[in-house]
Order: sequence, then structure tokens, then C-alpha cells
Amino acid sequence: MPSLKSSDVVAVTGPQWPVTVKAPARARFRRRLTENVTAYGLLAAALVVFALFSWYPIVRGLLLSFQQVNFVDPPTWVGLDNFRTLFRDPLFGRAWLNTLEFTGFALVLGFAVPFGTAVLLNELRHAKAFFRVAVYLPVMLPPVVVAMLWKWIYNPGPGLANAALGAVGLPGGQWLDSSGTAMISLVIVSTWANMGSTTLIYLAALQTIPGELYESAELDGAGLWKRLWHVTIPQTRFVLLVMLLLQIVATMQVFTEPYVMTGGGPEDSTVTVLLLLYRYAFTYNDFGSASALSLLLLVALAIFSGAYLRLTRTRSD
Repeated sequence: MPSLKSSDVVAVTGPQWPVTVKAPARARFRRRLTENVTAYGLLAAALVVFALFSWYPIVRGLLLSFQQVNFVDPPTWVGLDNFRTLFRDPLFGRAWLNTLEFTGFALVLGFAVPFGTAVLLNELRHAKAFFRVAVYLPVMLPPVVVAMLWKWIYNPGPGLANAALGAVGLPGGQWLDSSGTAMISLVIVSTWANMGSTTLIYLAALQTIPGELYESAELDGAGLWKRLWHVTIPQTRFVLLVMLLLQIVATMQVFTEPYVMTGGGPEDSTVTVLLLLYRYAFTYNDFGSASALSLLLLVALAIFSGAYLRLTRTRSD
């Protein structure tokens, strides 16, 4: 076979295409590990704070539910005795019924009123900023201040509510001293104090609706209520569903209003689950039963939230 000479070798030139060469697996692992360590190092402070003030109380509360604790003697494991104590308490069922009643009233007022207010604000042509600030102002007040303010308003003597009724010739009421009006009075306070942020969320959702939809509805002869039912509500459906879930979860944990304004009275008509939990912990010094009650509330809200999300997702699909 003839041998090739150097003159016989022809250099072939052409476009040089980039060739991707994968780094060795060990180098890729080292680089990824360095990136993760750096990221978690930057997040370490936040993770420690979150674990200390969120995860640890949850785990500790779960353990306390099955223990007898007085913070003097070592904890004693009692199994389900704390839950039996709760079920034997006559106020246990009453507290759940009162909480559900508060939630029901809050959905009628606290869900419809902010949405209606947002619709009105969205239709305004003048002084929009003023009314938005006016609606949001109560949110900036501390909850205890709001409760004390409304406790004075509901005062059957010099209170503003009875004075306003008397000015138009109507009889006053025993707002917080009657079992028939105490709960709805607390719902009004909660709605007034918290509707500002909810109203702004609804208002933001309304402003994302294309104006062409309203123009088409008007050309078809749709009035205000038909535009609201066929355009506004369908276009804000997702926000409404999310806010409904958040409101139910929040109202099931109502505490400040009954604690400050009524103390659970009259006749235990405003004892809520969290107020009963507070009594077990700081009045009866029974932290085990208080933790058991908090665990029951957590389970109830988790089951409801899971069922609600599954139902709404199924309907959306």
C-alpha cells in the first residue's frame, strides 16, 4: 500500500459548528451544590425565624394536645383525655354553633357589602381617591381600638347608635346586652373594620375587566343588574371564590370582638371557639385541652379548605 506524503494531505476547511460538551457529572454536582448552599445560606435567617415561630408551635401544639401540662411539673402523656374533656364541656358545642352563626352572618354582610362597595367605587367619576381612602381607613386602626370604639357606640346609655335612633324617633336597643342582637352587632363591627382591604382587592379585579364587554352588554340593552350578573360576576369569579375561602377561614377564628366587647355573653351567646380556647389556656390553666381544641379547629378548617378547593377546581374544569 502506498504511503501518503505530506503534500497529499488536503486541509478541509468549512464552517465550524459549536459542539456542546457536557461537563463531567462530578463537576455539575459540585456546581449545583454550591448554588444551593449559597441560596439557602441567604435564606437561612428567614428559614430559622419561620421554623421557630411557625413550624415549632404547630408541632409543639400537636404534642400538647395529648399531654397534661401546667408548666410547673413535667408534661404527662394522657392520650385522648383532653379531647374527652372538651366533648363533655357544654360550652364546646355552643362555641361551635356560635362560631358558625358568626361566619354565616359575616358571609351575608362581610362578603356582599365589600363587593357592592367596590362596584360603586368603580362607577365613580369624581373623588375616587377620597372614597378609597375613606373605605380603607378602618383597616389602619388596631382591632382592640375598633372594638372599644364600637363598644361605646353600642352603649345603651350615651352610645351613638341609640342617640341616632332617638333622633329619628326610633327606640334604642340593648345591642351587646341582649342575646338576640349581640352576635349580629359583632358581625357589623367586624365587617366595618375589615372591609377596606377586601374592597380594594375587588376594585382591582373590577378594573381588569375589558370595557368592551360592558359596551357590548349596553348595546344589547342590558341594564345595571344584568351587566353585574352576566359580566361583572363571571369576570371576577376566581377572585370571589378565593376571597370567600379566606373569609370563611378568618371568621371561623374570630376572637377580638367577642373577647373585648362581650366577654362571651350575654348567656354565652357570643362564646366562639377561639374564646373558649383562650379560657381553657389562661383561665383554667388547662393548656392540653386548649391545644386539643386548636387541633380540632385546624382539622376542621383543613378539611373544609380541601373540599372547597377540590369542588371549585372541578367546576372550573
